[in-house]
Amino acid sequence: MTDSPPIISVQGVSKRFGNVAAVDTVSLEIRQNEFFALLGPSGCGKTTLLRMLAGFETPSEGEILIDGQDMTDVPPNRRPVNMVFQSYAVFPHMSVFDNVAYGLRVTKTPPGDIAQRVQEALHMVQLSEQAERRPDQLSGGQRQRVALARALVKRPKVLLLDEPLSALDAKLREAMQLELVRLQTTVGITFVIVTHDQHEALSMANRIAVMESGRVQQVARPAELYEFPNSRFVADFIGKMNLFQGRVVERQGAEMTVDIEGLGRLVLPGQDKSAETRPVSEGQEVGVAVRPEKVKIHRDAMPAGPIVLRGQVREVAYYGDTSHVFLRLDSGQVISANLRNDSRTSDPSVKIGEDLWCSWEPQDTLILDR
Repeated sequence: MTDSPPIISVQGVSKRFGNVAAVDTVSLEIRQNEFFALLGPSGCGKTTLLRMLAGFETPSEGEILIDGQDMTDVPPNRRPVNMVFQSYAVFPHMSVFDNVAYGLRVTKTPPGDIAQRVQEALHMVQLSEQAERRPDQLSGGQRQRVALARALVKRPKVLLLDEPLSALDAKLREAMQLELVRLQTTVGITFVIVTHDQHEALSMANRIAVMESGRVQQVARPAELYEFPNSRFVADFIGKMNLFQGRVVERQGAEMTVDIEGLGRLVLPGQDKSAETRPVSEGQEVGVAVRPEKVKIHRDAMPAGPIVLRGQVREVAYYGDTSHVFLRLDSGQVISANLRNDSRTSDPSVKIGEDLWCSWEPQDTLILDR
């Protein structure tokens, strides 16, 4: 996957609607046979970028190449892509078979080929036994799979998915995430999905592009994106995060001494091989962050360690397998920690007003210079 050539190359692409830049100078590459996610909040430009890949919008600037071909003058129906819309857009008066066959009939594919390719597509999405049913006789997940089969039957080189799971309930959405990953592996083509759901992107994609205000902030694999975000926006958008304001008071190679508002002065090690060349200098204001699951809670006595803080429980959010605990520190700062509910009991693991200690390892602290 790492060495596979790009199937999509976006080069300096912008899209303006009047004075508004919906997409602003985006450049990225999407590899062959990759499951790629465009992730970001509403209005960040991810759907506009997807529509430019599909040919439904024309870039104001820049170029889009698909399979090495410039798409500037190529209409949507001539591009080697197909798109699954948020609403599925299945035809209610047609059977499942006829819905899937529709695109092939429009392009005058021979009837014998149509039957074979539709059967293959329905088998891929596990709907062979529902071929004669109409969409109103199917569940939401089955209708979504009809839309997928209709797109896949055209054998595109790239499948574009515009928030395809947003209309499903939570349990079905989780099942369909696994189904999409299985399907992408089976058919071996590039999937590009647009989503605002961080958990969806992290669980499905090989790589993720995080977008904000029309720009791509970071492109990385899910684990790298989560553990090593490159900005405060990405850190805060991907998962939960404790984020504090700090100032670098001393730096020796990759190691930094940081004065953190409400936490005191901490010595933090370098986080990766590029740490020594990062543009962080003494006196610079930085963000200091730690994930809640890295923060440990201690009830009995102050633990030993370089980062140990005392606080009082102000709020507890119960999520079944975990509880999200918010501590107000002696300094007034609030820090959150994830506490696993690994005992079968209806009693809360911690109580509001309880005095506790929290700690974490220095190497789990992120320094964010923007």
